[in-house]
Amino acid sequence: MLIDKYIPIVGKNVIEEIKLLSSFISGKVIQHINSTAVGGGVAEILNRIMPLFEDLGITAYWDIIRGDTTFFRITKKIHNALHGKDVSLTHRDIEYYLHITEENMKRMRFNGDIIVIHDPQPLGLIEKRNNDGKKWVWRCHVDVAKAKESVWNFLQKYIIKYDKVIFSAPSFSKPLPIEQILIPPSIDPLSDKNKELDEEVINSVLQKYGISKDKPIIAQVSRYDFLKDPLGVIEAYRIVKKSIDCQLVLAGNIATDDPEHDEVLNACKEKAGDDPDIHLLVIDPANNDIEINSLQRAADIILQKSIREGFALTVTEALWKAKPVIASNVGGIPLQIIHKHSGILVHSIEGCAYWIKQLLKNPEYAKKLGENGKEHVRNNFLITRHLRDYLLLYLSLYNSEDIVNL
Repeated sequence: MLIDKYIPIVGKNVIEEIKLLSSFISGKVIQHINSTAVGGGVAEILNRIMPLFEDLGITAYWDIIRGDTTFFRITKKIHNALHGKDVSLTHRDIEYYLHITEENMKRMRFNGDIIVIHDPQPLGLIEKRNNDGKKWVWRCHVDVAKAKESVWNFLQKYIIKYDKVIFSAPSFSKPLPIEQILIPPSIDPLSDKNKELDEEVINSVLQKYGISKDKPIIAQVSRYDFLKDPLGVIEAYRIVKKSIDCQLVLAGNIATDDPEHDEVLNACKEKAGDDPDIHLLVIDPANNDIEINSLQRAADIILQKSIREGFALTVTEALWKAKPVIASNVGGIPLQIIHKHSGILVHSIEGCAYWIKQLLKNPEYAKKLGENGKEHVRNNFLITRHLRDYLLLYLSLYNSEDIVNL
């Protein structure tokens, strides 16, 4: 079985427990729905976890809503508002959001016994619910604790119609009249993005992008989004560059549901100027996983200097590769990084630059941070734990009196 390949990583007992839990879900059909097939952590997780459901004998579907540029500009506004930005929806925005939702409800078939809706884009599909006994779950990957009130109030009208809602961290949630479940995201250690790579593969990717190995590589892997603060990363690099000759790699692919990509990338190009040691990379989704893996493994230090953040799977990926990670103390990052033990948490550009210099000057300490970070991910944030949590959730939908809350 495919699931048995994880035994050397997490142990036989973990896999046997997963098999036992899956036997209780036999006969149920699971349907996940999100807004994009490529780009971003949600699509990545679904790409890896759906085959494991099938491998365990569980019928599982993954469907994607359709939307045009206008729709995704509106949902990007919603995304930013949920992160606390001062963004409001106009009456026309709401009408168009509901129009596209209605079009998707007409087009899509809702075949699952359990239907899991991911994030705000397809949230309104709950209006298709009737009294047929299907269970509906909303899976929120965004930290909504400081969400813009008007936008949250609009979404909440739909959220409360679900059976349960899943958040990635306790601090992400808000009071709701329905049960809330904690399920952090995960990475797949056997995926192309996270598996071990031969040195020649890594070197070929560096050569492709003109990145040398003769000076330290500082890298941030994220989509081009102002909330990931790539401009702040460039500023931190320039502070470090005054005393340590190094190079910066900013790398990301294009998420089809994120219309701000070009604007952010152009701002980065303007700020980088003609510095030959700043590499701004847009990775082709067709080659994304191996190239991102190579860039992370080649880096001396990996950053995630986000202003706002969901769980930040890019941090999980970097930690799994035993790299020293410096990241902002926001979103789900503090769940992954124990300051000065499994990584470094920072609050400013200056703090980020300070710790880059400290780790470059103290490679043994940097190595220890990386080793601790990898073990923390092994114990908490691999796909096998995620799969187990989902199976327990599915059981709880039918046996709430017998299931301990996650």
